[in-house]
Amino acid sequence: MKDFIEELKKIDFNSLDPNNPGIWPMPLQIVVMVIAFVVLLYAGYYLDISKQREELAGIIQEEGELKETFERKQRKAANLNKLKEQMKEMEQSFGDMIRQLPNKAEVAGLLVDISQSGLAAGLEFDLFQPQAEQQQEFYSQLPISIKVTGDYHQLGEFVSGIAALPRIVTTHDINISAAGKDKPGQLNMSATAQTYRAIIEDEEEES
Repeated sequence: MKDFIEELKKIDFNSLDPNNPGIWPMPLQIVVMVIAFVVLLYAGYYLDISKQREELAGIIQEEGELKETFERKQRKAANLNKLKEQMKEMEQSFGDMIRQLPNKAEVAGLLVDISQSGLAAGLEFDLFQPQAEQQQEFYSQLPISIKVTGDYHQLGEFVSGIAALPRIVTTHDINISAAGKDKPGQLNMSATAQTYRAIIEDEEEES
């Protein structure tokens, strides 16, 4: 190696013909070839690595986008299952409520139950008048105008008896006033008892 370096030092670079490197001294040719080889190797390595880095960056970005898409769809799938469960629960609750509504054949019996609740509480009926049905999408509202006379406890027992009926009955527009001097301790109550007829069940029975 020392001899090789000494040979390089002896070369007169000013006398070299740049257009004809084939006649240069062998040590110089070797150095030039090594330098050229290193330059080519580095250039090839750099260009290849740069391309691979770009490809890798693209793959990483695509992987991130696919992961984000997957997670988004996974969340939607999880929410969809919850929504299906909630929908099933709502359908079941709706079905339970519908079954609590009297169908057409049961309305007459329910009216008797309401009046019997008042009589059982000891009330005196001044008015018990079913009104015209009010048609809705899945059911009909059946309002009943009621006027009764009794004491405070009897009125409370009547309202509680209506609420305890197996079919849905609601009480609206309650108005309570003193019955008058001729009925001491008695109260007059006017109200609208409202029940609901299931249209769906009627249609199923008719079909």
